Amino acid sequence: MSTPLSVEHALGERIAVAAGGTEILSYVYRPDPVEFESRKPYAHPVRTLGGALVTGYRPNDHRWHKGLQMTASHLSEQNFWGGNSYLGPDRGYQPVHDRIGSMRHEGFPVLEADAERVTIAEDLTWLSNAGEAWAAERRTLTVHSADAADGSWALDWAIHLTNTRGEPLRFGSPTTAGREMAGYTGLQWRGPRDFTGGTVLLPGGPLPDEEAMGTPAAEARWLGFTAERDDTDAHTTLLFVHAPENTTASAVHPSHWFVRSQPIPTVAFSWAFFEEFELAHGESFSYRYRVVFADGAWDAERAERYVENQRW
Repeated sequence: MSTPLSVEHALGERIAVAAGGTEILSYVYRPDPVEFESRKPYAHPVRTLGGALVTGYRPNDHRWHKGLQMTASHLSEQNFWGGNSYLGPDRGYQPVHDRIGSMRHEGFPVLEADAERVTIAEDLTWLSNAGEAWAAERRTLTVHSADAADGSWALDWAIHLTNTRGEPLRFGSPTTAGREMAGYTGLQWRGPRDFTGGTVLLPGGPLPDEEAMGTPAAEARWLGFTAERDDTDAHTTLLFVHAPENTTASAVHPSHWFVRSQPIPTVAFSWAFFEEFELAHGESFSYRYRVVFADGAWDAERAERYVENQRW
């Protein structure tokens, strides 16, 4: 049973999407005030159809974690993730303010909505700390498949990024800089505190964090995260899904899963976990992702069935 969608746009601030009267997505494009946290748009709060909050914002352990956001932790020695920068095994993490980049909102060329689907296309400029334009991004968010009977809805998040710097851009992660199994970068989700210790699912079933960490997307196109919630006798499930082309030779670089349930709940679609990749001036790359937000505890079989039945 489809749940009708509606949209409210607070100009200069955010776009909110509601389903059946429940606000399920707030996409904030007004820059946050703290430069060290890498100013950029993000989605928060995000909720299930039942109203359960599924994103965290500025947690005390990582103030730069903000809901669901596009990041690049290591980009030609700039940090578009926010916070401390990993400088190698000898120096570890350091607060290097002149490494912090930002993403500037340029406009919404597309904002289309009906009762079943909302599409938001946004143009952004990736700026180095010195204010140089390094990349142009076309970002597309699509809210769809809000189904009250299933208790779920889906958000598709696409990125098309073009290098405008005038020289190659190098994409990496803390792992490519020397920290083992810390390959976070790309689209990142931070969960609320009560997702800590949740269950991580891959197509074969639940796995401990350390075994799921670094799994190639070519072997597991989706990853699930299920948690029992505080305050209510309820569970919530999130599915993170790669579009089919992300796992083929057409992708600019192979993707891997970054996931932790302890000590913090977080997932990233890492596009440069173990190895750097380079994007030449004038060249572009694209990725498409889907995040499904569901009330209840889904097992691997139900998750697989959902992924297989949903078209791109």
